[in-house]
Parts: sequence; structure tokens; C-alpha cells
Amino acid sequence: MMKHLIPLSALLLAAPALAQSALADLSAIDAAVARFAGAPLGAPGGAAAPVDRRLRLGRCGVPLALSWYGAAQDRVQVDCPVAGGWRLYVPILGAGADKAAAPAIARGDAISIAVSGDGFAVAQPGEALESGPVGAWIKVRALGQGAQPLRARVLRPGLAGIDLP
Repeated sequence: MMKHLIPLSALLLAAPALAQSALADLSAIDAAVARFAGAPLGAPGGAAAPVDRRLRLGRCGVPLALSWYGAAQDRVQVDCPVAGGWRLYVPILGAGADKAAAPAIARGDAISIAVSGDGFAVAQPGEALESGPVGAWIKVRALGQGAQPLRARVLRPGLAGIDLP
């Protein structure tokens, strides 16, 4: 009986460590938001505050999906894009001040939509459904019957892109 108690007690001691490894790394989420926004935490254009450390988000087995949220682009939406995943919104400090730049793409412009991934890149003609400066996420639609609107990042005047993992 004593030899069965030792492995059981070792398992009970390891349980908190196993539970913590099943949680998302909140510091990694902060770093991903900083990369996406192009500014560090607390700087203008960066996250206003770190992700609340009281959150207990499940570990995401795939790369996080980040996008601008709201017309003013004053928040970053962070998604764990798996079934049963999670979503959170991170407020951006001083958002809107840098977004006042003249749009590189205007609504209705004929554009190229580039889609790239690991080892490939394709482009097709499309139309801008929203205006935006370089770096902004806008709605675009490929030319062709029945094409659905997509979100793409403005890369330069006349070009919007979508990066695939």
C-alpha cells in the first residue's frame, strides 16, 4: 500500500504545475499586441495596460489572430481561433491620433489584394470597400461575381495584403 501512496502524492504535487501549463501566457499576448500595434505597452499607439493577470485563458494551440476592432481602431481584438477558443479586446493608448493620416486607399479604389504565406504569394484585382492609411485593416472585395468581403491590411497605395500562417 505504501508504494502506491508515493506516486499518488507526486501526482497531487504536480497537479498545480500541470494546470498552469494549460493556461495561455498573458505576457506573450501582451507581446503579440505590441508587435501588431507597432508600439510597446504604455506608449502612444500601444496597449494602454497589460492584459489582466487575473484572466485564466486556455492555452491556444494555434497562432493568435489579431485585428483592429472598431471604426476608430482604438482596440485590438485578440482571438484564439479554434472551436471553443476565446476572444479579448485590448484598449490602445492614444488611438486615433496616428490614424488621422491621409488614406493610402480610398473607398471604391481599384486595388490589388495580395495573399501570402509560407513560401507563396498570389495577388488578384479587387475593390476597396473602406478607406484607410498604411497599416490599417480595411474591408476589400475581389473582383468577380459572388466574391465575399475580406479584411486586409493596407500595404501601400493600391495594395492591400492578407498574411496566412
